[in-house]
Amino acid sequence: MALQDCNIVLGVSGGIAAYKSADLCRQLKKNGAKVRVVMTQGACAFIQPLTFQALSGEPVSTALLDEDAEAGMGHIELAKWADLILIAPASANCIARIANGFADDLLTTLVLATEAQIAIAPAMNQVMWANPITQKNLQNLIESYEQRLQIVGPASGEQACGDVGFGRMMEPSDIVAAISQESTPRECKYRVVITAGPTREAIDPVRYISNHSSGKMGYALAEAFHAVGADVCLISGPVNLSCSSGIERIDVTSAEQMYEQAMRQARTGLDVFIGSAAVADYRPIDVSEQKMKKTDFGDNIQVELTQNPDIIANVSAMREISQSLIVGFAAETNDVIQYAKSKLKRKSLDVVIANDVSNQEIGFNSDNNEVTLVTVDGEELLPLTSKASLAQELVTRLSEKLNQKRKSK
Repeated sequence: MALQDCNIVLGVSGGIAAYKSADLCRQLKKNGAKVRVVMTQGACAFIQPLTFQALSGEPVSTALLDEDAEAGMGHIELAKWADLILIAPASANCIARIANGFADDLLTTLVLATEAQIAIAPAMNQVMWANPITQKNLQNLIESYEQRLQIVGPASGEQACGDVGFGRMMEPSDIVAAISQESTPRECKYRVVITAGPTREAIDPVRYISNHSSGKMGYALAEAFHAVGADVCLISGPVNLSCSSGIERIDVTSAEQMYEQAMRQARTGLDVFIGSAAVADYRPIDVSEQKMKKTDFGDNIQVELTQNPDIIANVSAMREISQSLIVGFAAETNDVIQYAKSKLKRKSLDVVIANDVSNQEIGFNSDNNEVTLVTVDGEELLPLTSKASLAQELVTRLSEKLNQKRKSK
């Protein structure tokens, strides 16, 4: 979105980061935008409306019903005027109210009443950001507003309360860059294929071999790429998750089915392939057509297994996608980095995202994760945060690595 002559409603909710919004208002004006500021009552406790009036050159709105507006319907007037509603800071409370359709103040009512683009810059304590309820609210926003919504941040670092982690509001210059035409993530035109979840390898019609993967990390990555405008294909094993309607979802059960779909998608061309699925390494050679009876085998039963096709290694070997970024996951219980380095080399991958699934805080089924990015250049730890927040960070890192790979060719 070009900022020159762009009509921006800058929404300021309650939080210590509201002081940054004054500089954000100044920078938006400097880039040619027309800015009108809407403040919640909580925001007024941290910074005075007069500050924004001086910086924007426009009256500041704080009340839902404005006697000075045409017919007293100031929220409708602002909703139609705006090209973009930018909420910075967006507190946990503000996000929750918008996600659940509240319209009990001017800012939340504007979001419901507008057809404009919406951008939010979250700002809160790192524990509040990682809370599953906050992440569920963000997911609701993504699913509800899809291509109209841009989430900017949050950043990681020291917070006003003394904690360190994700939750800091992005710096004003970074927010301006993110929403501007030159560097907005919505300029992302990548085609991304992601595998997610477990596979099930049948023993008979009612029994199978599988694992504890929930698919949450793969689905979070799919949503994060979709949110920045990428064309996303999600090849999913059996999970109890939903995704945005704009994501192409292909449901599979077995490793062989996932392999066939991954190869078919790769042959049609892609920019990024992410193998986040926990694919079963082996499957039974003989699958019984009828339920096997315990009385037929006594105390012991032997099931002969054969190796499944290696999906990511075969995708990586395809010449058709030599300019693409191939990303694997290494979910290990010990010697995590060593195994990740080995996988990177053996399968000719560009990146391996390694995590310790023996840690219950970040293992299978958890809403949080902590990973290490492993490349030929070294390792980088991405600290504990929610999977949704981590996915946003990974989108940025992987996009950078794809551009670097293509420039080096």
